[in-house]
Amino acid sequence: MSKVFGPAATLIGCIIGAGILGIPYVVSKVGLLAGIIEIILIGIAILFLNIYLGEIAVKTKDRRQLVRYAEKYLGKNGKGLMWVSMVLVIYGALVAYTIKEGEFINALASPFFGGSPLIYSTIFLFLMAVLVYFNLNFIEKTESLIVVILMSIILFISVLAMPHINKANFTQFNPQQIFVPYGVVLFSFLGFVAIPEMKEQIKKNKEMLKKAIIIGSIVPIAIYILFAFVVVGVTGNNTSDGAILGLGEILGYEMLVFGTLFGIMTMMSSFIILAFSLKKMYEYDCSINKNLSWFLTCTIPLIIILLGAKSFVKTIGFSGSLAGGLMGILIALMYMKSRKQKKVTKEKIICGILILLFCLGILYEILSVLRLISI
Repeated sequence: MSKVFGPAATLIGCIIGAGILGIPYVVSKVGLLAGIIEIILIGIAILFLNIYLGEIAVKTKDRRQLVRYAEKYLGKNGKGLMWVSMVLVIYGALVAYTIKEGEFINALASPFFGGSPLIYSTIFLFLMAVLVYFNLNFIEKTESLIVVILMSIILFISVLAMPHINKANFTQFNPQQIFVPYGVVLFSFLGFVAIPEMKEQIKKNKEMLKKAIIIGSIVPIAIYILFAFVVVGVTGNNTSDGAILGLGEILGYEMLVFGTLFGIMTMMSSFIILAFSLKKMYEYDCSINKNLSWFLTCTIPLIIILLGAKSFVKTIGFSGSLAGGLMGILIALMYMKSRKQKKVTKEKIICGILILLFCLGILYEILSVLRLISI
C-alpha cells in the first residue's frame, strides 16, 4: 500500500489548492445540505474521469501529457481544444489568486502601511514573476510536505471553529441558487494533469494506479465537505468569498491572522505550480522563447485585473464551468475513442452523462455571463 499513497498524494496535492477557499461561499448561497450534495456529485464525476484518464495513460506507451493524449485520440482539433482549455483554466486561477492575495495581504498590512487590494495584488504578482523568471520553483521540490501542511492547517482551523458552529446555519436552502456552486466546485476538483505523472510513479501497474486514483480523488471530497461544513456552520449567510475573512470576523483577530496566512500560503503555492506549468506549455508546445513565455505568463493576469476582473469566486467559477467543463468533455471523448467498442457499454453511458453535464454547465455559464439568466 505504501507504493499507492505516494502517487495518491500527488493527485491530492494537485487537486487541493486555493479553490477550497471559494467552496464555503458558494455552498452558503444554496444551503449547506444541497451544497454538500453538489460537492459529492461533482467529486464522483471527476473520480470517474480520473479513472478513465488513468486507463488512457496506461494504454499509451510513450510519455505524454494531456495535450498529447488529446492529439493521439482526437486529432489536431482535440489537441488544440485541450491546450486552450488548460491555458484558460490556468489563467483563470492566476487571476483569481492574484485578486484574493491582494485582499488577504491588504487585510493584514493596510492597518499599518495603508494601501489597497490592487496595490498588494500588484506587489504579489511582481514577487511571483521574479520567482518564475529565475526558475525558483521550491514548491515542486517540497510538494508532499506542502500537502501535509495544508491538510493539517485545514483540520486545525476546523477543530478551532467547531465550538462556534450555529445549527441554525444548517437549515437554510435557496433552490433558486442551486447552480451557483457548480463552477467553483468543479474548478476545485481539477487535477487531471497529475494522472500522467502518477502513471510514471507506479510504472504502469493498472490496478495500483486505479487504487491511487480512487484514494486521491476521495480524500479531497472529504476535505471539501469538512471545510464547507465548518465555515458555513460558523459564518452562515456572512460567509466571505475567500472563507477566511468572514471566519476571522466571528472567531477573532488571531483566527483572522492565522487563517489569512494560511490563505496566502495556499494561493502562493498554487500560483507558483500553475505559473511554471503555463510557462513550460508556451516553451514546449508553442516553441516560444523562455523570456516571452515568462512575460505572457506573468503579465496577462495583471492586464485582466486592470481591465475589471475583481471577484475571486466569479473568476474561478467561470474558469471551472467553461474550461474545466471542456477538459471533462475531451477526456470522456478520449476514453470512448480509446476503447474502440461499437456496442453500448456502461462506461459509454457514464461518459455520455458526464458530457451532457459539462455541456449544460458551459451553457449555463455563458447564459449567466450574457445575463440572459440570473444567478
